[in-house]
Amino acid sequence: MIVMKFGGSSVESASAIEQVALIVKAHLEQRPTVVVSAMGKTTDAIVQAVDHAARGNSYLAWRQISELRNLHFQETKRLLRSQAQRFLDQNIAPKFRELHQLLIELSEGDRELSPELNDEILSYGERISSEIVAAGFHRLGIPTAHLDARKLILTDNQFTHATPLYWETYAKLRRTIPYLAEGTVAVMGGFIGATEDGATTTLGRGGSDLTTSIVGSGLCAEEIQIWTDVDGMLTCDPRVLDGGHRLRSISYREAEEMARLGAKVLHPATLAPAMRQRIPITIRNTRRPGIEGTQVVAKSNGTGTVKSIACKTGMTVVHLDVRHVGGLPSITEGLGSLFARNGIAVELVQARQAGVSFAVENSNRLPELLRSVDQSVQVRVEEDRAVIGLVGEGVGSTPSLMGRALSALQGVDVRMNAQGSSLLMLCFVVPESSLRKSVENLHREFFSAVDPEIFVSARASVEISPEAVTQRRLLVFPGGSRIVPTH
Repeated sequence: MIVMKFGGSSVESASAIEQVALIVKAHLEQRPTVVVSAMGKTTDAIVQAVDHAARGNSYLAWRQISELRNLHFQETKRLLRSQAQRFLDQNIAPKFRELHQLLIELSEGDRELSPELNDEILSYGERISSEIVAAGFHRLGIPTAHLDARKLILTDNQFTHATPLYWETYAKLRRTIPYLAEGTVAVMGGFIGATEDGATTTLGRGGSDLTTSIVGSGLCAEEIQIWTDVDGMLTCDPRVLDGGHRLRSISYREAEEMARLGAKVLHPATLAPAMRQRIPITIRNTRRPGIEGTQVVAKSNGTGTVKSIACKTGMTVVHLDVRHVGGLPSITEGLGSLFARNGIAVELVQARQAGVSFAVENSNRLPELLRSVDQSVQVRVEEDRAVIGLVGEGVGSTPSLMGRALSALQGVDVRMNAQGSSLLMLCFVVPESSLRKSVENLHREFFSAVDPEIFVSARASVEISPEAVTQRRLLVFPGGSRIVPTH
């Protein structure tokens, strides 16, 4: 059994869903369960509609939802053809009416925008997309059962960022999915769950991936597949620099560090359930299904090798200069705790001869918090900074790598450099305006020639055609996935 997750870009249109169906068909022998996100940018649009309604602007809220409704209806008609109208009338139109009614109540002041109401409204994206995908699978010849994630993913009542109740959820999953009819594919929405008394909750950032990891762990899956719009985990962020090489595999810990420092493919919280059961997670490209992707496993090759360059913008550097260094440890600990209590992430801390420096996420609360620092401490602030991390098992204990990195960054105003939060990362802080140049120089230094056992060169990624994928079957071997001809 495997669990397959398809993100918003993978289910954004009728043609995209048809491509997903082809991929799922190629994996039917592995008994897949499918988790989907909301279609395209649906959740962002609903957030905007909520904002309009909360400000009392019912017209703009209605227009936002009307555009979403038209998009979903249009793509559903293309997907289901003659079967579309009845399905829309019975399954999708009522949900848009409910969503519109909630926004009217919010805009007219009948209800306040509580975290609970916010979750109820945001849940509609996944609830609608999962029903459309399930119906599309059925029309395309895949036996399908649509499951409401709120009936299976049990959470606490921390609305907007609910924590799953794992063992209760695992029990529900095991009582439901394995007993579906032979060959039936379960389809459910990610991101959402419900409390014990039935109130709808959302799992916060990365919620759909977390749902997938929970389902995979609950079912003791052989593999969790995250299907997205990139070929796998790359040696650099394609939003910053094109031409990165694909990693064949990375460890859970390496993936966690990459995600923490801005890699969008996986969210850090996603990994925890799978890590506990050592279930491999494979990142693959929906639009290029013949590419094998990157497998995230307990232990990967290449200790002491830089695997990827991760980066995070929107950072501020806070320098504290002290007169008496003896009080530096207590000042450092106190300010670190203050940042944590106020939800400000600290990405890097570097001790200096006369003080300490913090690289933190930008926050409107930062000036107020810094005013509380003892007046004997001089505070200097540098904004518009970016953190760059060299990620790989053991890079923090390989002294030569820091020298190579600093040499590559000559001419760049490097404000901080230190080992990250573990031996898996070396970090540098540079001006945001120098980010691309810095990543380009570091990529040239560490990835001009790559080990084919660890990386697939950007020039060597060969894809099997979608037509061939549907005529072949996927077998899983201990060393990873391979597509082989059927006999």
